[in-house]
Amino acid sequence: MANRIEEPSFDVIKSYDDFEVRRYVDTVQARVQTSSRGGGAASGGFRRVAGYIFGGNAQQTSIAMTAPVSMWEEDGSSWLAFTMPSAYSLESLPPPNDEGVRLVPHAGATVAVMRFSGRNTPGKGDRVEQKLRAAMEREGYQPVGPGVLALYDNPWTTLPFLRRNELHIEIETS
Repeated sequence: MANRIEEPSFDVIKSYDDFEVRRYVDTVQARVQTSSRGGGAASGGFRRVAGYIFGGNAQQTSIAMTAPVSMWEEDGSSWLAFTMPSAYSLESLPPPNDEGVRLVPHAGATVAVMRFSGRNTPGKGDRVEQKLRAAMEREGYQPVGPGVLALYDNPWTTLPFLRRNELHIEIETS
């Protein structure tokens, strides 16, 4: 039996025809700033964070790969992140050798999620984000922050129509 790749835990709060609302737990992420959310810049960011989990850290420890790989743009910067396995805390993770890889706590949040398949082509994430924001508005949800692209599958081995991709947008819960 193949090993299952760990994903962050969540509860489904409500499901709609085109999206669902989830509540995620607190996690720790390894993040790197990239020059853009797609293409070669994302690939370079992926290699840097992958280097960390494959032993590019102070203890030369291999850390299990998780899913999804998350990408977003915020305050003029683009980011790529891996969620660390739940067995680790911020304090128990070895420091990265690459100074550009940052370990940060990621607070659990309530998010709207729209699932889609296919390749992550330029503009596709933006189109899905527009659809999700319209669906959120239709149902009375107030978005907070940027859309986060969540990619679950290896782009080199998975057929495009089978790929699991999601767009996440945090919801105001005050």
